[in-house]
Amino acid sequence: MRYESVCLAGFGYELPPRVVTSLAIEDALAPLYQKLDLPPGRLELISGVRERRFWEEGTTPSSVSIRTAGEAIERAGFPRERIGALVHTSVSRDFLEPATASVVAGALDLPAAALVFDISNACLGFLDGLVTVANMIELGQIEAGVVVATEAGEGLVDATIADLNAKASNGISRKSIKPAFASLTIGSGSVAALLARRDATAPRPRLLGGAFRQATEHNALCRSAPDQGFAGGAHPLMETRSEKVLEHGCALANETWVAFKRELGWDETTPDAFFCHQVGAGYRRTLFSSLGLDLERDQPTLEFLGNIGSVSLPLGLALAERDGRLRAGDRLALLGIGSGLNCMMLGVEWA
Repeated sequence: MRYESVCLAGFGYELPPRVVTSLAIEDALAPLYQKLDLPPGRLELISGVRERRFWEEGTTPSSVSIRTAGEAIERAGFPRERIGALVHTSVSRDFLEPATASVVAGALDLPAAALVFDISNACLGFLDGLVTVANMIELGQIEAGVVVATEAGEGLVDATIADLNAKASNGISRKSIKPAFASLTIGSGSVAALLARRDATAPRPRLLGGAFRQATEHNALCRSAPDQGFAGGAHPLMETRSEKVLEHGCALANETWVAFKRELGWDETTPDAFFCHQVGAGYRRTLFSSLGLDLERDQPTLEFLGNIGSVSLPLGLALAERDGRLRAGDRLALLGIGSGLNCMMLGVEWA
């Protein structure tokens, strides 16, 4: 993938109001911890997640996405009547039908000619949305489009806590709870980006292109319960085979990194900053070591936001812009991976 005409014209984001520490989650898991004689602090020690944020009860993904997408449009200063697409890309959705994007686009009063749809691809969804909209801009089909995602992870965490405590009175072991562990690192958040044709806006960061690879023979390594939708109190559980995800995820990332470097003409020293999907502290260290990358150039959010699914990577980018950590001319590598397994890496030149 190579782009000549696409820029990232504006970001919007929102952090949930409730801060929940890993120690608080361990307190809620007291029956399990007592049964298995687990020491307090284990969750943060293993995952690297000190705290994460959750929405207030009853918050729907669309209600927050409306705000963050609207913020991205306003910050870009782009006329709404010229927006040609809105794509909603999070795992969390209001319902199975219609697309959550329909609720968001309707509230934002986008033009009737705008393409409106959801993309679902686990934690890679936002990057998939970026290239989908970028392709339409590059082809001259639209001038601009919005990609937005709001993850609501509190239901998964609450359901996992309840399930583990219910099993504490049975023959549970430290080994048997491992597939549920990754679910306790999940957080919530929202992010949006407006992409536009470069000649249709003031100078903004350029989306340069990238590469993607898949290893879908490993689709069973991280899998939720059957889809029950978001509303109605449905709290699906998730099982993750963390060691295998790490092994095969790093192998897939290496293949993608080779293709990414070849496509953009970069090497390991080119990027000034890395923005990665946030899984865990051990995964982060292993990934960077495997790719031969400088960990000091990474921009992590895992410690204070946890794993926010499709939101983690782009939210890290939006926060870096907010904090003034990016300079004109910086080259950024967006390293995304999602269960399935699917991997995409994109390059950005900041302005």
